[in-house]
Amino acid sequence: MKPVFYDFGLLRELRKQAGLSIREVSERSGVASSVISKLERNCSDAGLETLYRLGRSFGITAGELLSMAENRCTQTAEEARYPMNGFHFRRIRFGNAACFYAEAPAGSRHSRPEAHRDEYELCWILSGRIRIDLPGERKELSGGAALQFDAMLPHTYEVLEDCRMIMIHIHKPKHF
Repeated sequence: MKPVFYDFGLLRELRKQAGLSIREVSERSGVASSVISKLERNCSDAGLETLYRLGRSFGITAGELLSMAENRCTQTAEEARYPMNGFHFRRIRFGNAACFYAEAPAGSRHSRPEAHRDEYELCWILSGRIRIDLPGERKELSGGAALQFDAMLPHTYEVLEDCRMIMIHIHKPKHF
């Protein structure tokens, strides 16, 4: 039995989410219905032109479609620990995201927007109180509150009460 490296059964899920039949996807993409059916059942492989056409019919790139179909069971990562500006960070990193757990005493300040790529940042305060300064905005968050923003914007974290928080950096998708 040939190993399956790509699971194109996801085409069925994309098609159903869009409320489309196989025939409608075929008409949109120019890919034969029989080819789409075989792909959805993982009975054949897709060429680059087919991936390009199918991706376009769902508003995504061929690369995004192939990445979604890549048959990975799991990914693992080891945490890194490091102190910075009074904050004590624990970080795990994957290709599309990084997750940080941080603890910091009152009075700590952290600002390193130059370290960011084109990504969103989500900050979730588990306990304590923190102020986040963004261009034209100042937000104070207490335990249980969260904020999401474009990480490319200059921003500063100032700890008002000893805090514990989770920060997640999520890479923005590229759609050209």
